[in-house]
Amino acid sequence: MKKKLLTALFAFAVFAVHAQQKVIQLYNGAAPGSESWNWDEKSLDSNLWHTPVVYNVTHPSLTVFQPWKNNNVGTAVIVCPGGGFQALSIKNEGTDVADWLRWRGLTAFVLKYRVMHTLTSDPTEEQRTKPVKQMQEDAKKVIPLAIADTRAAIAYVRQHAAEYGVSPDRIVIIGFSAGGTMAASSAYNYTPENKPDYVAPIYAYMPPELQGTIPADAPPLFLAAASDDGFGLAPHSVDLYSKWLASRHSAELHLYAQGKHGFGMKHQGIPTDNWIDRFYDWLGLEGLLAPLDPQVAEARRIESQPDWAGLRRYAGDNSKVPPPAPNEKRVVFMGNSITDAWIRSDSAF
Repeated sequence: MKKKLLTALFAFAVFAVHAQQKVIQLYNGAAPGSESWNWDEKSLDSNLWHTPVVYNVTHPSLTVFQPWKNNNVGTAVIVCPGGGFQALSIKNEGTDVADWLRWRGLTAFVLKYRVMHTLTSDPTEEQRTKPVKQMQEDAKKVIPLAIADTRAAIAYVRQHAAEYGVSPDRIVIIGFSAGGTMAASSAYNYTPENKPDYVAPIYAYMPPELQGTIPADAPPLFLAAASDDGFGLAPHSVDLYSKWLASRHSAELHLYAQGKHGFGMKHQGIPTDNWIDRFYDWLGLEGLLAPLDPQVAEARRIESQPDWAGLRRYAGDNSKVPPPAPNEKRVVFMGNSITDAWIRSDSAF
């Protein structure tokens, strides 16, 4: 009973953390181009995709996932979930990615961009049964609006960079499938305000007709996809990679033998499980993990040193505890090797 209660409390705490995330509306009032949209945004946890989705987005927004202040490296990552322009795979390709990044010192922003109007209560089933030609026609109508949302998101993060402790020159955008279309599209026809500094389309849908002329100052590109992608999108990543190389711009491609479409943050026991580690390596190669704040840099330097005496054993846990509020009373627990071993005997401790 005690274990069940603690598990429930932990689950509630995790929910509370997500519930408290800051949400920014990208537009004041109705989004330009969809002023007549009067349907309500909805979510669905149980569906054909086996992961929570959000659909009928009419008011594009950014949800902020901030690292602890003493761990903020000063790099922002805008995360664009996929969903075939019908819905947004908000967890597997959104909040799970953002959580992973923020625990490593990056400030993540999950973008909800405009998608097709779902007429039923299940966008995944509606997408499955919709004729291909109808799907393509509906997508053509919404893609320009979604790209506009993406550009607005980049402009917002750059304009408010100081507020979040990030550099206006270290804005990364990553997107999955249809979200990859958003990320890749942002690498064309940008302005100084909405230019992404680094772009990462993951198993992106990006046919030639959606591409443009690669700018002379095009951002570095990171791509990942699976050869057995059921929608045949691996060649889209290869095409982008080849064009970036031909235009003498930096690009990195990871093409996995297996993984299928939509692997996102799923654990399948195959190499695609580690794609985000390769993305993190790439961020480091581009210098995006070097902290802007000298104090954060020094703390990370100390953490990297050998700790044979175990003096920093609980440093990570302690860093997750926010500073005390005014007049707040705190309790410090002290123990020895016996109490240290309790958690290995029973995690409820």
